[in-house]
Amino acid sequence: MTTTEPTTRGRARIAGPGEGIGLDELALATRNHGLPLEALRYDVTPPGLHYVLTHYDIPAVDPDQWRLEVTGAVGRPLRLDLDDLRRRPAVTARVLLECAGNGRARLEPRPVSQPWLLEAVGNAEWTGTPLAPLLEEAGVSPGAVDVVFTGADHGVERGVEQDYARGLPVAEAMRPDVLLVWAVNGAPLPPQHGAPLRLLVPGWYGMAHVKWLTRVEVLEHPFEGFQNATAYRVKTEAHEAGAPVTRIAPRALLAPPGYPDFMTRERFVSPGTVTLTGRAWSGRAALTAVEVSTDGGDSWTPADLAPADPAHPWAWRAWTCPWDAVPGRYEVVVRAADAEGLQPVEQPWNRQGMANNLVQRVPVTVLER
Repeated sequence: MTTTEPTTRGRARIAGPGEGIGLDELALATRNHGLPLEALRYDVTPPGLHYVLTHYDIPAVDPDQWRLEVTGAVGRPLRLDLDDLRRRPAVTARVLLECAGNGRARLEPRPVSQPWLLEAVGNAEWTGTPLAPLLEEAGVSPGAVDVVFTGADHGVERGVEQDYARGLPVAEAMRPDVLLVWAVNGAPLPPQHGAPLRLLVPGWYGMAHVKWLTRVEVLEHPFEGFQNATAYRVKTEAHEAGAPVTRIAPRALLAPPGYPDFMTRERFVSPGTVTLTGRAWSGRAALTAVEVSTDGGDSWTPADLAPADPAHPWAWRAWTCPWDAVPGRYEVVVRAADAEGLQPVEQPWNRQGMANNLVQRVPVTVLER
């Protein structure tokens, strides 16, 4: 990593009162895309509808020349090509991914960055091989603390030139469900999803699932790279170190009912029984409930939450709730709870807009007969 003087636009900042989204944020929004919320109907998200966040450029990686290095505090460093990995036992896992910045654009004041609303999610089937046996084969040092995963994407962030790299504690990296992935939904990874190889860390926010993976390095000290020490921290003051972002907080999303207004996305439905549907998830603890409000959060009705699927413990779960809709204007709100707590109805603000699971609010007009 090298440090340069960040430009004014490259510095971390909070938007001023009433400041609209700028051209720099709009440029990020056109490069990165989210899940159209009507696509919550799919149990498995098609790759083209799955959210994408790319920090720098999508790198041009020749899969025939690509190699993965396992280095650092290991007894036997490894250098593997794709065929080496594909000869190993393969696992397919259905896993919910969510960007740690999901919901950032709805915060007030707004942290200036990728302006996610609620759409930075996806639930796909990923195929690869478990990481732990490779680390065991390499011989991880008894004094190992962190494992660092480095991608081929390179750029400057807040004045720091870097390859994108994230560290995990050794215990997390050695989990049996952490995978080195080369396929999604039965097809090779597309470029935007990390081809030829990416990391999959079920239950963690998306920053941990390093794409275009080139190196796995074992360290005997905590990793202090930018993406761990500076980015992806929950803090309210600029001078704070903050708490690291790790596992996904509970969230429920509503598949917007009826049909939308083009600009406002307000929904219109006919009167009568409307079946509200959506998905819910948590990466930190087991889901316990989903509740729905049609009066902006003044009262709540329990939704029918699909049972957990032992075959897919890290996937989202469907929920449904009938609504006897009479003509008028409504604000539909949904919230999830897991074994550690309830999704908040008031914003949990922080400077980077991280791990914000503020409830979704959807304006709905029920038409006259």
